[in-house]
Amino acid sequence: MDGLLNVSSNPHIRSKQTTSSIMMMVVVSLLPACGYGIYKFGLNALLLTGTSVLCSMFFELLFEFITKKKNTIGDFSAIVTGLLLAMNLPPQAPFWIAIVGSFFAIVVVKMLFGGLGQNFMNPALGARCFLLISFTSIMTNFDTDTLSGATPLARLEAGEKVDLIAMLTGNTQGTIGETSAICLLIGASILLLAGIIDYIIPLFYIGSFAICIGLFGGYGFDITYLLGHVLGGGLILGAFFMATDYVTRPISKHGQVIYGIFLGVLTAVFRVFGPAAEGVSYAIIIGNLLVPLIDMITKPSYFGKGATKNE
Repeated sequence: MDGLLNVSSNPHIRSKQTTSSIMMMVVVSLLPACGYGIYKFGLNALLLTGTSVLCSMFFELLFEFITKKKNTIGDFSAIVTGLLLAMNLPPQAPFWIAIVGSFFAIVVVKMLFGGLGQNFMNPALGARCFLLISFTSIMTNFDTDTLSGATPLARLEAGEKVDLIAMLTGNTQGTIGETSAICLLIGASILLLAGIIDYIIPLFYIGSFAICIGLFGGYGFDITYLLGHVLGGGLILGAFFMATDYVTRPISKHGQVIYGIFLGVLTAVFRVFGPAAEGVSYAIIIGNLLVPLIDMITKPSYFGKGATKNE
């Protein structure tokens, strides 16, 4: 009996990473694109970003105070939500848009469903879709003091050429955090190298999207047209920073492949056949809602099980 092993309860494998350390790395990875957006669009973009982050933290604290729940502001998830929401806002939007958006993201999408780990969709994207539906004219107005006219995706939809170099560097219109593909890729590299995310969802998302755009976009696999779609409309921001959200993505690798392909196809459908030029936000939200079904279909067998009775 002295040789018996003392087996503790699960989990048996633990990671040194904590929720707060993961969220801090996400914040760091968002800083290049967010910082460039503030540099490019000026004071209003800075104030919008600050308002979104501070209000997200405030609403989480207030909700927990009213409901007498444990204070979770230290996990930095509210800061990530506030940053992502701000990066999805037009740079000249009024401040109350950030306030309303952060309330919807934190209280309605996140806290009312149990807080971090219980939300059924990405809070920042849920808020953006709510704002797009409720305040369409404000959320689709990207004119600034230095830039005016159509966004790159609107030009592509109209059959016009786009400046790929401008889209790479960020010298174009769009939301605060989506314009510079280079800055977004720097942030994505940080997450990949740190092991916070892996390549599966972004690869299959962007790959399936590009294939569908090439097949149904009307221009074949013209490289300028394809890259214009990939670099524009927040696709990189969505693929690396929001579709990979731990809470709202599938658990298994096979499920993540299906999820990525679904997002790519749906985003392409929205862009090619829908009235709007973007589509990333709605595609990810719909994908989030289908994650429980994808998890159920791709659920692996328990260790030691799966064989038939006759085997």
